[in-house]
Amino acid sequence: MESEAVLVEKFAALLPHLNEKQRRLVAAAEARALGYGGVSRVARASGLSRPTVHKGLGELDRPPAPRVRRAGGGRPTIRARDPALPAALDALVAPDTRGDPMSPLRWTCKSTRQLAAALTAQGHPVSHSVVADLLRDADYSLQANRKTLDAVQHPDRDAQFGYLNEQSKGFLARGLPVISVDTKNKELVGAFKNGGREWRPKGNPERVNVHDFPDPAVGKAIPYGVYDVARNAGWVTVGQDHDTAGFAVATIARWWAAVGQPTYPRADRLLICADGGGSNGARTRLWKTELQRFAAATGLAVTVCHLPPGTSKWNKIEHRLFSHISMNWRGRPLHSHAVVVDLIGATTNRTGLRVQAELDTNAYPTKVKVSDEEMASLLLTRHAFHGDWNYTLHPLPPPGLPAKVI
Repeated sequence: MESEAVLVEKFAALLPHLNEKQRRLVAAAEARALGYGGVSRVARASGLSRPTVHKGLGELDRPPAPRVRRAGGGRPTIRARDPALPAALDALVAPDTRGDPMSPLRWTCKSTRQLAAALTAQGHPVSHSVVADLLRDADYSLQANRKTLDAVQHPDRDAQFGYLNEQSKGFLARGLPVISVDTKNKELVGAFKNGGREWRPKGNPERVNVHDFPDPAVGKAIPYGVYDVARNAGWVTVGQDHDTAGFAVATIARWWAAVGQPTYPRADRLLICADGGGSNGARTRLWKTELQRFAAATGLAVTVCHLPPGTSKWNKIEHRLFSHISMNWRGRPLHSHAVVVDLIGATTNRTGLRVQAELDTNAYPTKVKVSDEEMASLLLTRHAFHGDWNYTLHPLPPPGLPAKVI
């Protein structure tokens, strides 16, 4: 059987010397000789369309006809019938073109059907499929938005990432615990739609509520996570009340009592990597005072390094723990807080991630005021580099701030 390259060479040498009908017949004869799949192979090698080759096969089975269509015969192309059409289409698309106008690839946010209707109204009757062909010929394509722009970038952003990385490496080299903490998105509890799909019997999707109004009697699930960087292990406390600094530090304390202390029995220091905002924010007074109580109760010197503004998605807990939790419960309604805890606790991945989860039914009031005197009494040492983002709370309880058992 002839190879594809041989067929291409044969047709390139022969077809230019033949008229339209002769090209069809030669291609059809070659396809018939090749047998199964011959039409496709000949179409690729000759540049003729599959319908043209099939038409030639039909002509081979009929008596020869003397008539041959003149050169250039057949239905004229849309460009030939309406030379002004490409310019009219470009005039419609250009005002809404995205990206660099000098780029060879441009794209439009208008649909082909909308453009076809507008062109028809202007006296250029055309179908949406022809509009699509014209757009492709003009180097347009369908594209989605790409997240590449930072609205605000702190001038010390990269330096803070470098500092945080050096702190982490120093702690890990000495066998000290390094954790990444954050609050996952609050989740509706009940028969509500959860994004994603899972395998079920065909035509039998799980029924959920039409609306997404939370049930005040049930509330939401508030997962606060602790990710142990060295052990690739997670701890998540699912709260029912409010996402406050008290709840955040209580979760860290639960992790330390159940997992951290048994795992790191000789540790006298703990590094916490946290976002710059939220319940564990760099400016949150209650976060610091609760950490001071935690340090006093455990005897740990607690170092905190915050991620710079606008970089929360680079927090390790986001892509090493929370993303896997979201994948594990995709397409499943979270009918109760117990279901949330069970699904989180069952989360694993190929790299060996293991997660422990528990429910926290305690109340965590909001708008807790921390006085200037309490802040001044903290045993807090600000680091030389960006002390507002990097600081250490020492374990001895300062006067006026008694140790609190969490």
